[in-house]
Amino acid sequence: MGHSHSHDHGHGHHHHSSNKQALKLSFILIATYMVVEVVGGILTNSLALLSDAGHMLSDAAALGLSYFALSFGEKEATLSKTFGYKRFEILAAFINGLTLLAISVYIFVEAYRRIMAPPEVMSIGMLTVSIIGLLVNVAAAYILMRGDKDENLNVRSAFLHVLGDLLGSVGAIAAALLIMFFGWNLADPIASVIVAILIIISGIRVTRDSFHILMEGVPANINVLRVREALLSLPGVNGVHDLHVWAITSDFPALSCHVVIEPETDGQQLLRVIEKKLHDEFHIEHTTIQIDFSDYPCEGDHCN
Repeated sequence: MGHSHSHDHGHGHHHHSSNKQALKLSFILIATYMVVEVVGGILTNSLALLSDAGHMLSDAAALGLSYFALSFGEKEATLSKTFGYKRFEILAAFINGLTLLAISVYIFVEAYRRIMAPPEVMSIGMLTVSIIGLLVNVAAAYILMRGDKDENLNVRSAFLHVLGDLLGSVGAIAAALLIMFFGWNLADPIASVIVAILIIISGIRVTRDSFHILMEGVPANINVLRVREALLSLPGVNGVHDLHVWAITSDFPALSCHVVIEPETDGQQLLRVIEKKLHDEFHIEHTTIQIDFSDYPCEGDHCN
């Protein structure tokens, strides 16, 4: 039997560095303005502002946690944690998703109370704070967009936090204008409900994706049947079994399998071909492949 283990993730160092910088700058922006928005929400008696401030508090916590997760995830592997702490990023994303859901529930409850008895709102102060908040969120969203949000689930969850908050600021501006020109105080809690719905959508998406990775599900961009067919198409390969594809973290897919080959096939040469194919076609760099010869089959439950 033969065995190969390929592991190369040096390409990710640049992404980690840019992600950390994006999260750090966004955290400073959001945390600083959050205090302003809390004070503004209290002074103007605006639920739309306070809910946006509550979301900003969640943003600050999410961004801080995400930054810590990326830093923590760079710790070296140990004998007790052989993959290191990379999966801490996914735990952080999962917590971020749950936080979004919890905040949306609170906003719904408070909005219901205000719809039943709409309070007076200082529209001019609400409008001023909302516009500044919008600009701050646009800046934070732009910074995070420059990070690796398409590949890194943790950066994406932080981006969704900020995007939801940006939309919350738009809703608060619209509500302030309706109150200012038409005296329609119901616009304030209604804007909050719209924000809460957007937050729920983001929260469900992030929670679902992070839970999928924690359960070692197949990455969305990889088709296991196509991987199996690609391996079976190689000369000398008779069979593929015990095939597993999962992700250590959102940008770190891994694969393990047994490949059955003809006795006269050069196993080591075939391993190099397999590793190149998996890298070029499926972007999988962390592989553990066992070679089984057809005249010396693998036996046991793990080979079924």
